[in-house]
Amino acid sequence: MSSSHSDTAQHPDLTLGVDASSIPDDGVLPGRVGDSPVLLARVDGAIVAVGGACTHYGGALHEGLRTGCFIHCPLHHACFDLRTGAAVRAPALNPLERWKVEEQGGKVFVRETLAAADADARDASGDPASIVIVGGGAAGLAAAQRLRDLGYAGALTMLSDDTLAPYDRPNVSKDYLAGTADPAWMPLRDDAFYRDRGIALRTGTRVEAIDAAARRVVLAGGEALSYDRLLLATGAEPNRPATPGFDRDNVFVVRSQDDSDRLIAAARNASSIAVVGSSFIGLEVAASLRARGLPVHVIGRDDVPMAGKLGGAIGALIQDVHERNGVQFHLRRSVQGYDGERLTLDDGSTVEADVVVLGVGVTPRLALAESAGLALDKGVRVDASMRTSDPNIYAAGDIARFPNPFGGAAIRVEPIRVEHWVLAERLGQIAAAAMLGIDERYDEAPFFWSVHYDVTIRYVGSADGWDAIEEIGSVAQRDAEVRYRKGGRVVAVATINRDVASLEAAELGLLR
Repeated sequence: MSSSHSDTAQHPDLTLGVDASSIPDDGVLPGRVGDSPVLLARVDGAIVAVGGACTHYGGALHEGLRTGCFIHCPLHHACFDLRTGAAVRAPALNPLERWKVEEQGGKVFVRETLAAADADARDASGDPASIVIVGGGAAGLAAAQRLRDLGYAGALTMLSDDTLAPYDRPNVSKDYLAGTADPAWMPLRDDAFYRDRGIALRTGTRVEAIDAAARRVVLAGGEALSYDRLLLATGAEPNRPATPGFDRDNVFVVRSQDDSDRLIAAARNASSIAVVGSSFIGLEVAASLRARGLPVHVIGRDDVPMAGKLGGAIGALIQDVHERNGVQFHLRRSVQGYDGERLTLDDGSTVEADVVVLGVGVTPRLALAESAGLALDKGVRVDASMRTSDPNIYAAGDIARFPNPFGGAAIRVEPIRVEHWVLAERLGQIAAAAMLGIDERYDEAPFFWSVHYDVTIRYVGSADGWDAIEEIGSVAQRDAEVRYRKGGRVVAVATINRDVASLEAAELGLLR
C-alpha cells in the first residue's frame, strides 16, 4: 500500500531548489517542503506545485497515474487537477494545497503555499430555489458538497434516517469494527462544515413518501417539505433471510456505524461468532472480528469464497489468507435454523455461535421511488446524468440503475446498478451538477477495493459474468492483474499489488 509520508524524507528539499530539467513533461516529480510532500509538474507550458498526499487516505500521488493535467491516486482512484489542486473525482472531497513556484538560474524553488484557487464563474440565474436530498450516505454528502462548490446558493436540505451525520461507511466493516480506527476519524465532515455551507442536515429523520405532483417530501409525523429539485440517495438495506431464528437479538447485520457498535458490544463476551455469507461484507467482518482475537466461523454456499465475483484463483487466495488467520470455513453449506446457541446446517451439522452476523447481500431501498411513481428496473432507472423519469427528481448511489458506459454494444445496452462507496459519491457529484443544468455524464469505470488482512484487491469495471479470465503475473504470489473478458472485450480488471495497473485499466481505455 502506498504511503504519502513513508519516503518523503528521501525526496529533494524544494526550498533548496531542483534542476528544472528534472521535471518530466508528462509525469510528476516528488519533492518536499519540510515534512510536507509536494509534487512538481509541467502543465500547459508552466511548472506547477501541489500537495503530494491524497486528501482522502494520504496516498502517495507520485505513485499514481498522470493523465493530461490530472493526477490519480493509486489507493482509491481519487483524481485532482494539477493546475488548481481541485479534487475533481471522489473519494477525495478536499483539494490539494497549492504551492508557489519560483524559477531562478535554471532551478525551481518551492517555499510557500498559495491561496486556494477561485471557482470558475457560473451563471446561476436558472438555479432551483430549493433542493432536498433524501439520504445521508456517500451519494447524499458528495452531492451536497458539490452543489455548494459549484456556487449553488439556494436552500439545501439533507434528510437522513441515520442517527449520525455522514461518516466513512466502508470502515464500518473494516478498521472501525476491527478496533483500529479512532471513532473521531469516522465523520466525513464536522458540524462547522454543514453550518458554514448552509446545509440543513436533519439526522434521525424518516421520509414516509414523495408527492411528486406537488413536489413535496412527506416526513414521519406528517411534516412536509417542498422542493424544486429532489435527489434520492436512499441506499440499500441488508438482507435478513426468513431462516428460523434469524430474528433473534444476537443476530446482526453490519451496514451502519450503530450496527457496528452493537456488534462490538455483543462480541466482547462471545465465545464463538458465525458469519453467514462468504461475500465481501461477510469476509471483511470476519477479518475484523479475528483482529479482535475472536473465534470466527464463515458459512457460505460457494465452493470457493468470492469465486463467482472474482474467479477461482482470487477466491482461493482470499480463502487461504482467512484460514491462515484462523477463520474456519463451512462451504457448500446453507443455514437451516438458529436456536440462539448453534446454527443447524443443511447437512445436519451444527456450528456453535452465541453471535451471528448476516452478510448475505443487500436490497435497494426503492419504496420512496415507488411512491413518487418513478420508472423502476431492479433499481431506479436514470440516464447518464442521474435524471429519473420525473424531470425534477434525480437518483444516485446504490438505488441508481444507470447506463453502462463500457464493454461494447452487446453489454452497453444493459444498464447496471453497482453497490460501491466510491461510485455512490461519483454519482452524487454528477447528479448535483445536473440539477444545476451542467451536462456531466457518468462515463467512468466503477471502482471498489476490498481488504483482507494484508491482501488488498482493487477492482475496476463491472462483470456480472465473463467468458474468460486472463491472469497476468501470479495471484498466488500476490502480484497480479486479472482481466475478465466477455464477448472478446475486457469488462473488468482486478489487481493485487499492481495499483498503477488498476489505474491504467480505468483511465487508459482498456475497458472501453
